[in-house]
Amino acid sequence: MRLRLPRWAAVTAALTVLAGAGTWTAVASDDPPPVHRADRMLDADGVRLDTSYFTGDGDGRRPAVLLGHGFGGSKEDVRAQAEGLAREGYAVLTWSARGFGASTGEIGLNDPDHEVKDVSRLIDWLAARPEVLLDKAGDPRVGVSGASYGGAISLLAAGHDPRVDAIAPRITYWNLADALFPNGVFKKLWAGIFFSAGNGAGAGAGAGIGPGTGDAPGTGDGPATGDAPGTGDGPATGEAPAAGGAPAGGAATATEGVPAAGKAPAGAGKAAPAKPPACGRFTLELCSLYQRVAVSGKPDDAARALLEARSPSAVGDRIKVPALLVQGQSDSLFTLAQSDAMARALAANGAPVAVDWTSGGHDGGDQEAERVEQRVGAWFDRWLKRDASVDTGPAFRVSRTGGVDSTNGRATLRAATADRYPGLASDTTALALGGAPQTFANPPGGAPPSVSAVPGLGGGLSGLSSLGVGLSLDFPGQHARFDAKPQTETLRITGTPTVRVRVTSTAADGSAVLFAKVYDVGPDGRQQVLPAQLVAPARVEDAGNGRSVTLTLPAIDHEVEAGHRLRLVVAATDLGYASPAAPAAYTVAVEGPLAVPAAPGLTTRAAALPWWVWGLPLIGLAVAAVLLFTARRRTAAPAPDPALAAVPLQITGLSKKYKGGERYSVKDLSFRVEQGQVLGLLGPNGAGKTTTLRMLMGLIAPDEGEIRVFGQAIRPGAPVLSRVGAFVEGAGFLPHLSGRENLDLYWKATGRPAEDAHVDEALRIANLGGALERAVRTYSQGMRQRLALAQAMLGLPDLLILDEPTNGLDPPQIREMREVMIRYAAGGRTVIVSSHLLAEVEQSCTHLVVMDRGQLVQAGPVAEITGSGDTLLVTLAERTPDGEPVPPVPDALVEKIGALPGVGSAARADGGLLVRLDGVDATALIGELVRLDVPLTGVGPHRRLEDAFLTLIGGGAA
Repeated sequence: MRLRLPRWAAVTAALTVLAGAGTWTAVASDDPPPVHRADRMLDADGVRLDTSYFTGDGDGRRPAVLLGHGFGGSKEDVRAQAEGLAREGYAVLTWSARGFGASTGEIGLNDPDHEVKDVSRLIDWLAARPEVLLDKAGDPRVGVSGASYGGAISLLAAGHDPRVDAIAPRITYWNLADALFPNGVFKKLWAGIFFSAGNGAGAGAGAGIGPGTGDAPGTGDGPATGDAPGTGDGPATGEAPAAGGAPAGGAATATEGVPAAGKAPAGAGKAAPAKPPACGRFTLELCSLYQRVAVSGKPDDAARALLEARSPSAVGDRIKVPALLVQGQSDSLFTLAQSDAMARALAANGAPVAVDWTSGGHDGGDQEAERVEQRVGAWFDRWLKRDASVDTGPAFRVSRTGGVDSTNGRATLRAATADRYPGLASDTTALALGGAPQTFANPPGGAPPSVSAVPGLGGGLSGLSSLGVGLSLDFPGQHARFDAKPQTETLRITGTPTVRVRVTSTAADGSAVLFAKVYDVGPDGRQQVLPAQLVAPARVEDAGNGRSVTLTLPAIDHEVEAGHRLRLVVAATDLGYASPAAPAAYTVAVEGPLAVPAAPGLTTRAAALPWWVWGLPLIGLAVAAVLLFTARRRTAAPAPDPALAAVPLQITGLSKKYKGGERYSVKDLSFRVEQGQVLGLLGPNGAGKTTTLRMLMGLIAPDEGEIRVFGQAIRPGAPVLSRVGAFVEGAGFLPHLSGRENLDLYWKATGRPAEDAHVDEALRIANLGGALERAVRTYSQGMRQRLALAQAMLGLPDLLILDEPTNGLDPPQIREMREVMIRYAAGGRTVIVSSHLLAEVEQSCTHLVVMDRGQLVQAGPVAEITGSGDTLLVTLAERTPDGEPVPPVPDALVEKIGALPGVGSAARADGGLLVRLDGVDATALIGELVRLDVPLTGVGPHRRLEDAFLTLIGGGAA
C-alpha cells in the first residue's frame, strides 16, 4: 500500500505559492509536442506541498488530472504518466503527499481534515489556471487517479469534493480497517512494512529524507527565472485561491513557511504533545494505534474506528462519478474483495463503473502498467473530454495466464471480458469435501508459521499458479485438510469460494484464529499450488463448545484442470498475520460443500490467426518460384585456404551498409581469433557487433571483405557452419517438454546422426544436473540460459558464438555462466562472446576486440588493453557499521603507507588511495594496511577494463 499523513488544522487558511519556488521546465522528449513542467511549493498552515504541473503545447482550455503516488513514494513516481497525459491534452498536477518526498507535515493516512483537504486546495489552484477547463467558476473539469495510497485519495476526493468529475483508482483499498484487520486478524507483516516505510519518508520537520535533487523545486532542470509559475499566466504569488471554492481575489499573502496575514500557524499558542522518535513521520495518533495493535496482536474497536473514518467507505454513498477500478490479483494487501466492495457501492449510487483485474499487485508480478495507463487515459477522454466515441473497454476485464514465453520464461497474458461485472459469488458450484473432523495445534508464540503470500515475492509466482508453480508451506500438526474429488472436466473459479465449518477451541477465551486457503492439487495428490498465493484469516469467538461459521476464501481467478482436485486447508498460523501467543488446540469439521463461484459471462476470445500463418507459406511459394525462374547461378565460393585450416576465425576487410542507411554498420573490419581463446567483442550500442555476428553466422552477406572459419569462406549454408555453435540472446523451448526432450528434438531437426550430438559432454559443461528431466516451464532464467548454452554446444562445435549470454541472470548465475565458457575453451575450442557487462568480460575473456562506429578500435589480450595493473586502488569505508562517518585518513598515515617496503608511492584519489607497487604483492599490501588500521573496503587494479574501454571509445555508453 501507499500511505501518507500531514496535519491541516486551520481550514480557513489561504493556500499560497511560495515566492520563487516555481520553475518552468520543458521536458525532453522525442515525441512532439513538448511538455512543460512547473515545480512549486504550495504552503498552508505551515505545511509545504511539493507539486509539479504539466502542460503540453496548444491553445484553449483543457481538462485537468490529479495524479497521486503510492505509500513511501513521491510525485516523481508518476512523472512519466503525467507527461503522457499532458501530451494527450490534459493539464496534470502531481504532488508529494504530506510526509513524503520534499513535502513537510506528518502522515495521516488520508485524513479527511488534512490530506483530503490538500486535494481540494489543489483543485482550487487548478480552478485559477487560465488553461484549465471550467464547468463553472471555481469548478475545474478534473479527474483523479493514483495507485494504492494515491488510489484511495482519488476515491476520498470524489466523496468529499463534488468538483471531481471522474476517477481511476488502482490497487487500493475501500475500507482500510478491513484491509489491515481482515475478519479481526492483524495483518502484521504488511502493517510493519508500511510503518517502517513511513518512518523513513519525507523531508520536512527534521525527519526522513531531505529534499531531493534533480527535479526538486529550484534545482535540476533550470533556475527559477523567466516564465516561472506565479509570475506569468498563473495566479501571482500571494494570490492563491481560498480553500474549498473559487479563487480568493488576492487577499491572502505569504512567503515560504510564513502563514497568511492574520492567520496563526496550526497549534500556535499551545505546546504539541511530545512524539517518540520511533513514530517517524506518522502522527502521534496513528503511531500509538500501530504500536498498541502490534504489541497486543489484536485490533481493538478504536483502531478500527480510526481507520474506517479515513477510508473511502466512510463516504461511499457520496461517490457518484464515473470510476475505473483497477485491482491486482497478486495482492495480499488490498485483495479483490476491496475492489468488489467499491464496485457494488458505486454502482448502487448510479455511477458508471468498470472493473479491471490485472495480473500483478502489491505482491509483485506483471503490473501491466502500459496497458492500464492507456485505459486510464481512455477513461478520462470519455468522461473529462466528454468524447462519447472513445472505447473505454469492457465493464469487466480479467488478465489470465496464457502460458510461458519460452524466450524469457515470463507468463504471457490474455484477457477475459464481460459486459457486466459479475461480483464474487455468481453461479456457484458445490463440491463435496471428504475428511473427518481434525484437531491441530496453534504452537506457542505462533511459530513456526505457515507460509502463503510473501510481500514482493509472491506476485511472480501467482502469475504462474495455473502452470503448476507456487510457494506455500503448511507444517504438520498445525493444519487440517479436506479434499474434493478429482475434476472430470476443467473448472474455472472466478470469485470467492465459501465453506461452512464447525470450529472448536481449547483456548482460555474460547476463540480461534484460523487461516483458510484452497489448493489446486495435481493428479498425483502431492503437487499442490496455492492460487495467487492468498489466504483468508478468520477470528472465531465463542468456540469453546463449538461454533459453526462460514469461511469466505480469497477471491481468485483460477483454472482447475481435469484430473486435478481442490483441497481446503485450515491452518493455525500464517507468516503474514498475528496469531495468539498462547498454545491451543483447534478442531475443524466441514459441515457443507465447498461453494465455488464462476463467471460464465466471461469470454476469452481466441486471437484471430495472424496474417503470417496463412500468408507466409504463400509468400514463400511465390519467392521460391521467382528464385527458380529468375535467379542467377551463385558464384562459386572461394577455395579453402590450407594455411588457415587450424584458425577458427579470420575476418578481412569486412564492410556492410544496410539499404537506406547513411553510414556503414561495419567498415573495413579485420581481426583473427586463435584456438583456445575466449574473445570478447565489445562496443557501444550501434558499434556493429550484432551485424558482425550475423555475417559470421551466414545470416547476412557482407558488401566487401570475407570471413573464413577454419580456412573456409562463409556463405549461407556453408558446410563449415556445422562446426559453429551459436546462442543469440535466447532460445525457444517447448515449455511442457523437459530440458533433455527439447535438446533431443533440436538435434533431430538438424538431421545429423545422434552419436554426433555429444549430449552428455555438453550437459556436463552446462552443469544442469537433475533439472534436465523437469519441464522447462519450471526453470529459472539462469537454468534457461544454461539450457540454451547446452543447445549451442551440441555437437561440441569448435567455434562457439554467444551474444549477451548473461542477460537476465543474477550474480551467482553470471558466475556459473562465466565458468561454463572457461571450461568449454579449456578443451582447445574457441569462444566469442558479445556482452555489455565489462567486469564479466574482464574476468572470463583472454582477448578483446573493441569496435566503435563499425570500425576496429583495438584488438589484443585483455591484460595488454587494460594495462599492467601495478597500481592498485584502495577503497576506504565512509561510515562505521553504526552509521557514524569515518574521518579521512591522515596525511601522516598516507606517507607511512608510501614508505612501506615494496611500495613505490601512495596518494589520495577519488574513492580512496592509489598505491603503486614496487615489489610487494597485493596480498602483502592488504596485511600491512590492516596492521596500520586503514579502514579499507577493497583493493583492485586502478585501471579496469571499463576505464580502458571508455578511453578507447571516447566515453560512449557500452
